[in-house]
Amino acid sequence: MDIEGYTQDGTVDLRGRPVLASKTGKWKACAFLVGYEAFERMAFYGIASNLVNYLTTQLHEDTVSSVRNVNNWSGSVWITPILGAYIADAYVGRFWTFTVSSLIYVVGMVFLTMAVSLKSLRPTCVNGVCNKASTSQITFFYSALYIIAIGAGGTKPNISTFGADQFDDFDPHEKELKVSFFNWWMFSSFLGGLFATLGLVYIQENLGWGLGYGIPTVGLLLSLFIFYLGTPIYRHKIRKTKSPARDLIRVPITAFKNKKLRLPDDPSALHELELRHYVSSGKRQVHHTSVFRFLDKAAIKESSTNSCRPPCTVTQVESMKLILGMILIWLVTLIPSTIWAQINTLFVKQGTTLDRTLGPDFQIPAASLGSFVTLSMLISVPLYDRYFVPFMRQKTGNPRGITLLQRLGIGFVIQVIAIAIAYAVEVRRMRVISTHRIAGPKDIVPMSIFWLLPQYILIGIADVFNAIGLLEFFYDQSPEDMQSLGTTFFTSGIGVGNFLNSFLVTMVDKITGKLGHKSWIGNNLNDSHLDYYYGFLLVISTLNLGAFLWASSRYIYKREIKEVEGCEQIEAKALEISPLGLQV
Repeated sequence: MDIEGYTQDGTVDLRGRPVLASKTGKWKACAFLVGYEAFERMAFYGIASNLVNYLTTQLHEDTVSSVRNVNNWSGSVWITPILGAYIADAYVGRFWTFTVSSLIYVVGMVFLTMAVSLKSLRPTCVNGVCNKASTSQITFFYSALYIIAIGAGGTKPNISTFGADQFDDFDPHEKELKVSFFNWWMFSSFLGGLFATLGLVYIQENLGWGLGYGIPTVGLLLSLFIFYLGTPIYRHKIRKTKSPARDLIRVPITAFKNKKLRLPDDPSALHELELRHYVSSGKRQVHHTSVFRFLDKAAIKESSTNSCRPPCTVTQVESMKLILGMILIWLVTLIPSTIWAQINTLFVKQGTTLDRTLGPDFQIPAASLGSFVTLSMLISVPLYDRYFVPFMRQKTGNPRGITLLQRLGIGFVIQVIAIAIAYAVEVRRMRVISTHRIAGPKDIVPMSIFWLLPQYILIGIADVFNAIGLLEFFYDQSPEDMQSLGTTFFTSGIGVGNFLNSFLVTMVDKITGKLGHKSWIGNNLNDSHLDYYYGFLLVISTLNLGAFLWASSRYIYKREIKEVEGCEQIEAKALEISPLGLQV
């Protein structure tokens, strides 16, 4: 029971005082947060969706270099959250990490707007002949991009987890509200992405790059002002462990020191604190599992070491097991992230070769087709949350409708279908090129750009399952004091996927272009074999789907023990207690 209407999970206000459940948190607090997310995504996708075109048309980079640089930057944006999450979890908390990082993000946006607006910072063109960008111009441009990446490192992992913190897990009603939180959080993110791919991309190519980057910069500043208006009603979680990462690292070290000791047959003989200790300190006790049994040696009471420190608790050991299980799932998300990276790179370059006319006077920007990814997400999220989940809930009895890993599996299958369609469309494009004997790099293939729509739409539908599912999975399954760091499994997977795509594009270009052979990904896509590369992606995606099925079948969901009216009760944190991740 709550005391005098205060929250039951121990959350406090910015000054560290207990907060009233009725006056703080929930969706009324999140309303101030979703505005920032929408504008931040608008800024990010306003850059990412058309960056490959800016690099090739304005900075005059070749295709492979531009794709590689876009992937490296995008990868950095998604990788830096590891550091931001660690700082938040171990030192200053989510709110202050976000505050400092958001200001860095805005500075980077201002610099980027200057880089594309000021003549002295752009390559000059005379009579249609453009000079290459100077070293100082390139340095300033990429410095602005990577300042944004540093800022994103502190905002991305903390704003979504800070939003989830506004719901009390100990309150049944608020916990039910939290089930929909990540769906609608991503919905606001998709809105920002939609405006970027529909509006900003057109503005950049037709009204000016400076205006196209200046609009999201102003929007970002406005959203930060709105965010801070909500400060009085925000809930803040207290760090319950001084150094959660250090406690986790201690587990394998202690287990290794105790490697010669025999594990007891009964897990209850392992070292664990009383449940009332966790209740009184506001922590949660984690139930013992049989996976990664070698780590259980860290909790043997009769330690072989001479240290005066007590052995690790079962809860600490189980936290380490959770991290290992999450790493296993993380590894099989890298290839899907590589497929997703095509949206802002090769899909765009592919679109530039096709007929983009819509009426006599209007030409569709190739990058604007990315808006159909977002549109399919915006349509699919409400359908998923309002119809699919209640329908499946009646069938399975699972509050989420299906398990988190089932959700990921469905998304990965749809994504494989999407890349298969992309391969088939590219094969047709190559046939049209052959029929009409097209060879020039700027020649337009007499084939509508709308042939690319199915692959964009299917990837958007897939993201409703795997992108939102991954964010929720890693938040839900993270150790209690490491949920910001846990969500970086999601962001880092996308980051590594971008780096992996950069590596694959570079290596495929080098290997296939050897000895005078035609490169699969050349500067002239009308004289390359992009269909072979898509076929390669289809093969590795199919193999990865098999690896995912294997990994998920061995994953055991997090289960916590809580006290209910003096009795112990085991609670599945993910609301799924089946040891097989793909089973209900």
